[in-house]
Amino acid sequence: MVTSSRTSTLPGGRYSTSTPTDRHGSRPTGTGLFTAAIVATAALLGTLGQLCHAGDTDATADLLLLNGRVYTVTADQPWVEAMAVKDGKILATGSGADLGNYRGGQTQVIDLDGKMVMPGIIDAHLHPAWGGIKDVFQCNFAFTATPEEIAAIISQCVAAQTDSQWIIGGQWTSNFFVENPMPSPRQWLDKVSGDKAVILTDDSGHNHWANSRALQLIGIDENSEDPPGGKIGREAGTKIPNGVLEEAFQLVRKSIPEWTPEQHVRGAQYAVEAANRFGITGMKDASASPQEVAAFYQLDAEGKLTVNVASALSLDKKGALGDANIAEYEKLREQYQSPHVHTNFVKIFLDGVPTASRTAAVLEPYVPLHKDDPPNYGSMHLDPQRLADAVTELDRRGFTVKIHAAGDRSARAALDAIQQARKKNGDSGLRHEIAHAEFISEQDIPRFASLNAVADFSPYIWFPSPITDSIVDAVGEKGNYFWPARALLDSGAPMLVGSDWPSAVPDMNPWTGMEALVTRGDPQGQYPGTLWKEQAISLAEALELFTLSGARALKLEQQTGSLQPGKSADFIVLQDNLFEIPAERISDTRVQMTFFEGELVYSGDDAGDNTAP
Repeated sequence: MVTSSRTSTLPGGRYSTSTPTDRHGSRPTGTGLFTAAIVATAALLGTLGQLCHAGDTDATADLLLLNGRVYTVTADQPWVEAMAVKDGKILATGSGADLGNYRGGQTQVIDLDGKMVMPGIIDAHLHPAWGGIKDVFQCNFAFTATPEEIAAIISQCVAAQTDSQWIIGGQWTSNFFVENPMPSPRQWLDKVSGDKAVILTDDSGHNHWANSRALQLIGIDENSEDPPGGKIGREAGTKIPNGVLEEAFQLVRKSIPEWTPEQHVRGAQYAVEAANRFGITGMKDASASPQEVAAFYQLDAEGKLTVNVASALSLDKKGALGDANIAEYEKLREQYQSPHVHTNFVKIFLDGVPTASRTAAVLEPYVPLHKDDPPNYGSMHLDPQRLADAVTELDRRGFTVKIHAAGDRSARAALDAIQQARKKNGDSGLRHEIAHAEFISEQDIPRFASLNAVADFSPYIWFPSPITDSIVDAVGEKGNYFWPARALLDSGAPMLVGSDWPSAVPDMNPWTGMEALVTRGDPQGQYPGTLWKEQAISLAEALELFTLSGARALKLEQQTGSLQPGKSADFIVLQDNLFEIPAERISDTRVQMTFFEGELVYSGDDAGDNTAP
């Protein structure tokens, strides 16, 4: 629930004393002296929520939280029981007695009754605009969907979308065609697609499944060459495309119709609401097109952006980076920078994924699909020297670079590129990121700390599951030893975490990722065992990754990520104290309130769970 009067795009907005409404304009029931925050929290917490009438002073708080377990993510005072907020910033933390002088006639007081408070979660690697559009507008099915289920869903979408030429959706699991062999996936899809062009994304977001009409519109036939770093699947013994496209998303992206600006804004708004529901107050769009950045920029201009968004501007996959390219990114950086949209970031895709497609660049060859296959080491979309030159120039111009490098060979090339930038430019202080980094050679682990390069991890799939099975099938025994979080932390390497939603996960729920970091087991309990248990980390370490480390990834660590006087009042109230429940229950965590810049932007009193809006 939010107040209807939030219109400012500038930081520091105060609570409104107007009658609160939800996002659809409905007014809650109830009478008395409750203001917006108290209406939202009284039913939720079943505790005090009252206005106090002491004398006003220059240090009078707008909001006072008492009797809580406030986890600050600071080394000198990790726990306090009270916090005062004024003008969207944290005024003070300490005991209730210490903060008593901050009460005034308009101070809103919340008795937390022992509830845990912590900084808002920061998801430092996801695709929020794509995820929002996917959930709102696309034809979707679960990662676990069978061929029969997919056929039924596609048929329904074809029947429902009578005015659309394209049916766009997904996501099929990485091992789908291993477990469900088809002589021609294209022809199989033709049987349920009518006259529509159908393009379906896999769980990684890197590969596509197309029917005949879609291939025709994209311009792929038996004479088409494989895209750089990718492959057009062929029917056995022929050059006829079979409908499976690996690492060809540039071909797909330029061929399918662009979503309208209104659809981009709706998708972005959906993502923001989902983020607040999960306790997220900051996120980094890991590959943002100009249209996607523009959507968040518009939300901010309308006062509807209740998270900080860092946008990693998407580079051409081939890595062309002449002066004109850099100038265009600098133009976008200036055009879309706003109080809550941060644009000093770019994205480079260096390789694919180490699943059944075997497209990540690795140091040791993949397990061959057939015994007579030549050794396959995957491939990189960009020559290592061109990558190094690109990173060096972007570093010089003040951009932080996020490099997708899922294989150990590509991770090494990314570290080499950052090393060249350091040698040529000196230490810019920019913390370039190596995204996913599933496999890292043991000799490369110390380089992260020495180069101040960030290991960008997505622990939301760090446990036995179909996607990890696909990785093991592709790389062999080595697939049981990836994502070395403990080793990297012990080496002093900087790290960040993100969901990568909508790739590989159904939502951006951070609590499953946090549990997997701590246990390396399946938070849902569907798959037994653990994944490289020795690389598990502590809850305190995980919390810092999800908060202060995320703020560093957004270049906002002086503003948010911990609860300290002077910082933005971005915090959440939880159902349980994470330190007092078994680690296996972390994924059950429910956010009861989310505050952004001191304003209540989500209340769980009318939902009871963290399901998407």
